[in-house]
Amino acid sequence: MQKHWWQEAVVYQVYPRSFQDSDDDGLGDLNGLRRRLPYIKRLGADVIWLTPVYRSPDDDNGYDISDYESIQPAFGTMADFDAVLADAHALGLKIVMDLVVNHTSDEHAWFAESRKAVDNPYRDYYIWRDPVDGHEPAPWSSTFSGSAWEFDEATGQYYLHLFSKKQPDLNWRNDTVRDEIYGMMTRWLDRGIDGFRMDVINSISKPEDFTNTRRGDDRQAQVHAYLREMNDRVLSKYDIMTVGETGGVTPESAQLYAGYDTHELSMVFQFQHLSLDLDREFGRWRHHPIQLSRLKAIMTRWQVELAGKAWNSLFWSNHDQPRAVSRWGNDRPLYRELSAKMLGAVLHYQQGTPYIYQGEELGMTNVYNVQSIDDCRDIETLNAWQDLVETRHLLAPDEMLLGIELCGRDNARTPMQWDTSANAGFTSAGVTPWIGLNDNYPKINAASQVDDPNSVFSFYREMNALRKQYPIITYGDYTLLAPEDEQVWAYTRTLDGQVLTVVANFTDETLTRPEAAPAGTLLQQNYGDDAGERLRPYEVKVYLK
Repeated sequence: MQKHWWQEAVVYQVYPRSFQDSDDDGLGDLNGLRRRLPYIKRLGADVIWLTPVYRSPDDDNGYDISDYESIQPAFGTMADFDAVLADAHALGLKIVMDLVVNHTSDEHAWFAESRKAVDNPYRDYYIWRDPVDGHEPAPWSSTFSGSAWEFDEATGQYYLHLFSKKQPDLNWRNDTVRDEIYGMMTRWLDRGIDGFRMDVINSISKPEDFTNTRRGDDRQAQVHAYLREMNDRVLSKYDIMTVGETGGVTPESAQLYAGYDTHELSMVFQFQHLSLDLDREFGRWRHHPIQLSRLKAIMTRWQVELAGKAWNSLFWSNHDQPRAVSRWGNDRPLYRELSAKMLGAVLHYQQGTPYIYQGEELGMTNVYNVQSIDDCRDIETLNAWQDLVETRHLLAPDEMLLGIELCGRDNARTPMQWDTSANAGFTSAGVTPWIGLNDNYPKINAASQVDDPNSVFSFYREMNALRKQYPIITYGDYTLLAPEDEQVWAYTRTLDGQVLTVVANFTDETLTRPEAAPAGTLLQQNYGDDAGERLRPYEVKVYLK
């Protein structure tokens, strides 16, 4: 394995519209991020993954891009972006941009031309098809509910959109489309950014004939051809980090994307662990308790099967997921800090590059104050409500609201909780934020934690420092202990004769386990003392021998 800087890095994801508002319009922006760069540096992160700041109509919060090489005016200007990049680099922080090239906005200049006429030169930039027997060309569904096809009255054809109808899919079979994308990527890299997180990148390949094809068909061979071409023409020319969002990927297929000798991506995001609490019929809108042995089995499989072959990405949450401590731990006041620290340690001491979603390092929680659908801003949530509650009447309003509170994407998008002042320091008093605050910000905020040695923030900071101190945390081999244990997750990492042992109690009970008292030095813990084989509620201990 050739070592790269991104293997030893810690990534901090910033969702800019919810991070820091600098101009009192209720929306976070680039100058707000620039102001908070020292906070990210103090945490001990190395890389900032910046979700989209490009020009966009904001149908899907910036993932519908109308101009890849302009900044969304509400976020600032290109000069503001350059200032963020310069300040970040001066602090030793790298910036990874979101790359959204499965689709554009329907307000992108390419699509505006494409929909003018069937013989327009830009028509083939997108995927247009004639009706079949008077309806859609294929029975594909949108991720955001309803059909993935939208009929265009002016030209009498359908265009494909795997997401919102305002997000038409690009036609990657078109050589000119790929040329345009590679040119755009090159110009951003020449500007000085340090890599890309690639949105739904394994969806870019589509069949040529849609007539009898469903979305689940295997089209990955063409994806790999595109990514190898992208690597050859762009990525390989820079010392950067790339991570592909690849829903449905397995450890076997991940090695094709991120294998050490495949020349495609640095790593991928897999989502197998995120499916454990979802319903087969209703997805995130009907929640199920997580079985620890299944969670351990999935994460362990990725650790073992990628070892020596490809690199893991480690994450509990992001802008599309509920808050980590609410989903995987216990966010009740008695246990929130303990379980937030425990979850951080269980994840970060595995092999791979760890990702911290903004606020995770504070133990920020789900919202739990959703009174009605009017409180929601997320397009996926709004469309699902329309489909499941109002149109098909498959879920009662109260049941749907419970699903939104437990798993809705808005949980991750409430404003960053900086302090106890009005609007949590995200924006000035008297300004209405673009999305409602979490009511618990007076108790959970950065100001109360950054100087508290016992806080969740300080635990994460210590963990990040230990990662830089001990190579075993980055490169050690992983072995799961007691795989059938439904209460405790214990594993070892080994490297050059050293053994690192992590033992974590995932319950609110006091347990006794022999593996909780291994030989070695106690490197990190979330209680003030060591009770040996006795594991207290949500206790985690890390030993090094």
